[in-house]
Order: sequence, then structure tokens, then C-alpha cells
Amino acid sequence: MLETNTNKEAIVQTKLKRSQVRWFIVAMLFLVTSVNYADRSTISIAGPAIQKELGLSAVSMGYIFSAFAWAYVIGQIPGGWFLDRYGSKIVYAFSIFFWSLFTLLQGFVGFVSAGAVVVLLFVLRFLVGLSEAPSFPANSRIVAAWFPSQERGTAAACFNSAQYFATVIFAPILGWITSSFGWPYNFAFMGVLGIILSFVWMKVIYNPKDHPRVNQAELEYIEQGGALIDMDKNKNSNKSDEKPKLVYLKQLLKNRMMIGIYIAQFCINTLTYFFSTWFPVYLVQERHMSILKAGFVASLPAICGFAGGILGGIFSDYLLRKGYSLTVARKVPIVLGMFMSMSLIIANYVDMNWIVIVVMALAFFGKGFGALGWAVMSDTSPKELAGLSGGLFNTFGNISGITTPIIIGYIVEGTGSFNGALIFVGVNALVAIFSYLVIVGEIKRVELKKA
Repeated sequence: MLETNTNKEAIVQTKLKRSQVRWFIVAMLFLVTSVNYADRSTISIAGPAIQKELGLSAVSMGYIFSAFAWAYVIGQIPGGWFLDRYGSKIVYAFSIFFWSLFTLLQGFVGFVSAGAVVVLLFVLRFLVGLSEAPSFPANSRIVAAWFPSQERGTAAACFNSAQYFATVIFAPILGWITSSFGWPYNFAFMGVLGIILSFVWMKVIYNPKDHPRVNQAELEYIEQGGALIDMDKNKNSNKSDEKPKLVYLKQLLKNRMMIGIYIAQFCINTLTYFFSTWFPVYLVQERHMSILKAGFVASLPAICGFAGGILGGIFSDYLLRKGYSLTVARKVPIVLGMFMSMSLIIANYVDMNWIVIVVMALAFFGKGFGALGWAVMSDTSPKELAGLSGGLFNTFGNISGITTPIIIGYIVEGTGSFNGALIFVGVNALVAIFSYLVIVGEIKRVELKKA
């Protein structure tokens, strides 16, 4: 009799045990975002070879580097609306496929005349940016749908830290490919990898209520914790509002908290775009490293950035579980991280490359530790407009992707040095600190006033 009761208890416990599908979902976000960042930064690894082989100036390279961000910014609002209208799964799948296709095509620019190379590279980079536009708003929507608030910082940190993981894994690989086979093969490798991934995505990603492996216990847990599990319900229904709810954008743009978040994200992304565009060129031109060595060296600070990204999210959620307010739990890691990021200015005053690498590693760690903008987005976006709100946030953040490569290009061209560029990047970290401490105020979900 005792054995029978024990068996019944075991069965009940098995039934009540939560599935952990949400962590598989965030693992897929991590994988896709790693490829995303590798694709957008492939040209930075190939940049020195392209510049030398095709005879391009620093200013020309600055404009080519910035082409991605022009389109990325333009595509944010339409991309966010497409996500709210059709759901994350299908829009993201098309996004992965097309950004990979346009990455692949960049490998063929060497076959055109020298005068057309800059234009063609700009156009293809522009199309990569346009295709990638829905990616981070989609990440934010998926985390908001799958994760309770007390796990959201860690989940967002996981996919956001993929940008550093991409450098850790792909910078040495792409550096080796460039050195051994030539820069066009970088684009072929990343393009084919991404196209394959787009089909894998369609096979394994589902909404919370539709996933075949999720159980009721997990659904109840994430829903009770604030997950928006019905976010993509009936997205393809004709009853859905097909018009972009642009009237609500005014409310977001008049919200002081959101304005502060937007300003800070612009500044934080300035650091991101320095590391993903000019950093390998800095190592080659300013620190006189080979392309192969630069590829491996660039991965070392990125390892620290990856660790910082994960730890920042875990630390933020830890503060939340310990009873601190959402405001404290999100702001403390961001402010600490940006202070550490300012250390990259020290590289202007040292000659030994190993010290430069240590300083950049600390700056990269801090940038990762403080990169909680997408967790803040998941916490603050109106539930009716998670995609559009994320798109607006990413629009402001990635305007720095237009300005940063061009400004640094002019600084390097005008001064013959990266010293001013590092000061420019460090000042942006300081402005991000000011924005979160002075402008943002209390962090909370925005409630829209119905029109």
C-alpha cells in the first residue's frame, strides 16, 4: 500500500514538474543573434584586406561600414509593425534568410569595376541592415512572451551577449579564412550558414501555447510571472488591425522615461559599433597587428564582453529576487558597466599591446555588463505594441550605427590616429550614465491612452 502511494506521489510530482522549453527558446535566440552579429561584422574582419586590395580610403570605409545602420534604422518601425501584425516566427525567418543572402552576395563585389565597388558594397550592406531590422524587436517580443519578469534580465542578457560570443567564435574563424583563402570567402561562409539557419528556425520555434514540448505547469508559471503568452494569438486573422498604430508613437516619444532610455541606448550602441566596425582596423593600423592576429586578439576582449553580458543579466535578476525595485535592479548594472567601458580611453596613453588588450577587455566586459537595454524594453513596452515599441527603441539606438563609423572615419582621416576616436566612444558611455541616473526615473511598463 505504501509503495502504491509512493508511486502515485511520484506521478503527481512528474505531472507538476515544469518543462524548461523557454530556455531552449532563448538558446535559439542566442544562436540566431550570434549569426546576426557575425554577418553584420564580417566586413570589419575583411575590411583591412578589402581596403588594401581595392584601394579604398578611411572615409570610404566609414560610409560602407555605416550603410548597414542606415537601413537598420529605416527598417525598425516597419519591422516592428510587421512583427505585431504577423508574429515573430514568420517575420524572423524571412529576416534571417534575406540578411544571409545579401551577406553571401558581398563576396562577389570584387568582380565589378573599381569605381562601382563602393556603391555596390554600400547597397548590399544597406540590404543586410534592412533585412536584420526586425531581429532585436523580435528577440524582445519572444522574451516578453516566454519569460516571467524575474527571469527576463537573464534571458535578454543571453541573447544580447551573443554579439560578444559572435566575435569570440567568428572573428578567429573569419580572420583565418581571410588569411588563408581571401576575404570573399568570409561572406560565402556566413551567407550559407545563415540560410541553413532560417529553415531550422521555422522547424523549431513556436508560440508558448503552441509548442509541442511545453507543459501546463510551465505555461502557468510564465503567465503568472507576467509573460505575454497570447501576444501572437491570431496574428494572421483578417480581424487584426492592419494599420500601424502610429498614433501611439507620440505617447512613447513624450514619455520622459522612454526618451532617457532611447538616449542611453544610442550611446551604448556607439560602443557596440566601434567594436563591430573599427576595432579590428584599429588593431591592424594603430597597433600594427596582422589580420590573422587581429582576428584572434579581437576575440579576447569579446570573451570578457560575453561574460559581462551574462553576469549583468544574472546580477540584475538577483537584485530583483532580493526585493529591490525594478528600477534599481536594471539601473545598477547599467551604470557600473558604463563606468567600466570608459576605461578604453586609457589605451591612448599606453604603448604595450598587452596592456591595450587588457584595457579593451575591461571596456568590453563593462559594455556587456551594462547592456540591459532589451531587458528594460521587455519591462516597459506597452503590451499592445511590443514590436513597434522595440522598433522605436532600436531606431534611436542604431542611429549611432550611422554616425559612429563615419565620425571615426573622419577623425582617423583627419588626425592619422585613433586617439580622438577612443575619447569619442568613452564620452558616449558617460552620457549613457547621465541619462539613466537623471532622465529615466522609475522604470515601469507604459500604459497607453486609447485613442
